[in-house]
Amino acid sequence: MQRRVSCRTYDGRPLDDRTKERLRAFFRENTRGPFGNALRFDLIDLTEAERAELKSLGTYGVIKGATLFIAGAVRKGPRAMEDYGYGMERNILFATSLGLGTCWLGGTLNRAGFARKIGLTPDELMPAISPVGHPAEKRSLTDRAFRWMAKSDRRKPWEELFFDEKPGHPLAKEQVGAIGEALELVRIGPSASNRQPWRIIRDGEAYHFFLQRTPGYDRMTGEIRLQEVDMGIALCHFELAARELGIAGNWQQVKPSLDATTWEYIVSWANHPS
Repeated sequence: MQRRVSCRTYDGRPLDDRTKERLRAFFRENTRGPFGNALRFDLIDLTEAERAELKSLGTYGVIKGATLFIAGAVRKGPRAMEDYGYGMERNILFATSLGLGTCWLGGTLNRAGFARKIGLTPDELMPAISPVGHPAEKRSLTDRAFRWMAKSDRRKPWEELFFDEKPGHPLAKEQVGAIGEALELVRIGPSASNRQPWRIIRDGEAYHFFLQRTPGYDRMTGEIRLQEVDMGIALCHFELAARELGIAGNWQQVKPSLDATTWEYIVSWANHPS
């Protein structure tokens, strides 16, 4: 997770068939998120004409040299965005483990072309896609500019994201032991415009995840709520790190009795019966 960075510039080499099949095999197993919504993913190979058409229609224009994309769909329902973010980030981390480059594309993405490619149904949504391929040795000027605009190399400090028992009471790193590594991997995770909308409160042995929305942020994307997708990315990073570290627990809805002001409760990581 620590070595994954957004890649907008690719060298144009196609992926070999074995690598494509490894990705598709992973997608076939990656069909549910923590909230149980149905997910499906596939590799989309665009023709030169399709790439030329999409380049002028949205976020794709900042991507150089990519021909292959990971696209997916989630069934509409409560917490669908979080489940999609969780599942898509799992795909992206798996691709990273194969030495491939990726980049979350949501926002101004022209979804229509990709929706046709995957046969999106009326009861499904496609919140985001990602190119996947061999990273170019040198980033393009556009790539460097977008990283600067999104402040992609900068993250909020620990004390703005993680709290002990209540908001406004920062959680000290030395108090949490090994789980601090999982929290750090949440902190460095990607998010739309690098807003990092997740807030986490430690409550005894439980960790409560909250969403701090940016007012008006999702106004232009309708049913696609990117900050909820971001929460799914945070859940993915935390869970994978916790499993790797041998930290017991699972996702539970515990409705903590905390005054979290404007934060929206999402879910808790806890090691007790729900």
